[in-house]
Amino acid sequence: MIPASTLWTVSYTVAVIALAASAAGIAALRLLAARSVATSLIVIAAVSMAATLAGVVVIAMEMFISQEDLDVVLTVVVIAGIAGFAVALLLGRRVSAASRLMLGAVQEVGAAGRYRPPPAVLPADLAGLSAELEAAHAQLAEARDRECALEASRRELVAWVSHDLRTPLAGLRAMAEALQDGVVTDRPTVGRYHAQIRRETDRLTLMIDDLFELSRIHAGALRLSRARVGLGDLIDEALTSAEPLARAKGVVLRGSAAGGLPVFVDAAELGRALRNLVINAIRHTPSDGAVEVLADQDSGMATVSVSDSCGGIPEHLPRVFDMAFRGATARTPGPGEGAGLGLSIARGIIEAHAGQIGVRNAGSGCQFVIRLPLASSPVTARRDLQAAAAGSTPPAAGLGLADD
Repeated sequence: MIPASTLWTVSYTVAVIALAASAAGIAALRLLAARSVATSLIVIAAVSMAATLAGVVVIAMEMFISQEDLDVVLTVVVIAGIAGFAVALLLGRRVSAASRLMLGAVQEVGAAGRYRPPPAVLPADLAGLSAELEAAHAQLAEARDRECALEASRRELVAWVSHDLRTPLAGLRAMAEALQDGVVTDRPTVGRYHAQIRRETDRLTLMIDDLFELSRIHAGALRLSRARVGLGDLIDEALTSAEPLARAKGVVLRGSAAGGLPVFVDAAELGRALRNLVINAIRHTPSDGAVEVLADQDSGMATVSVSDSCGGIPEHLPRVFDMAFRGATARTPGPGEGAGLGLSIARGIIEAHAGQIGVRNAGSGCQFVIRLPLASSPVTARRDLQAAAAGSTPPAAGLGLADD
């Protein structure tokens, strides 16, 4: 049995040697901090081998081991150190190669527009970093696409609205000049010009109101005065408002709402959204067609569907909510039409109420579907009203309808 004093001497000696080798290794790592990971791994392997060799030699000298035994031990230690060097070198080369692959993938982002992970198998840490980079670049790409789409939509809005404003203004100027210069003097024509001026003025007023409403929605300045109202009452008001237009065009207008559909909304704003959807359906429905508005409850949500007979939208369905989009190449609006902002305004109002709106082709036309949170119990409704008065919107749960 080895005496305790001998074990203490061996432990003390080896500890001193290990500390000295570790200090030298740390200093070398600091000097080589800017070098590759492979270089750091080689330094670590060298420190381990140097500490082992120094410890074996010192202990052998203190224990008076024969030269033959010392040679055998040193040979074993050297061979083990070479194996460690080889493994460290291979690992360092693998890590360096993986790092170069990631660097190349990051450098290609400028040309490709988004990050594509290297096809090779990466170490776990680098693989996790690569996955996070891919997710981050995907989010940045989506944000960039949304920004580009928004900018393109704004440019289109400016161009289209400028055209839509210029057309009635040109007519108004021509009629005003004709009246002022005395070109038109007979009473029937003068009366017809006055009526046309009034109609064009009303249309311009409607377009400007739509632009103002849309600007408030996009600026986040839309203030909602929420109250607990029945969805059926809002639908009845929207149908009543649109009835003259439907009758003039020969469109059958039908609507019904299931009982007990209370919603916590701004009645004026939500009523405007419903009217926009109904009027849009009437305008795109041919004579002798039908527009149907149905309200029901589904999965704890109030749903409103507006179905028309427009024949469907095979190509432009994803764009129906775009600003100033009318689904036609001709930009001149028809009689009584606005600037093509009704659906954009409707979507903004619905989303401001923590709801969702979608559209799909159904039957002989299109179907717009709105989902709104049902009003809570009276106690919760009072709490929601207080939150709304403080400037916050109560969150909605279970919204599952996306734009088709």
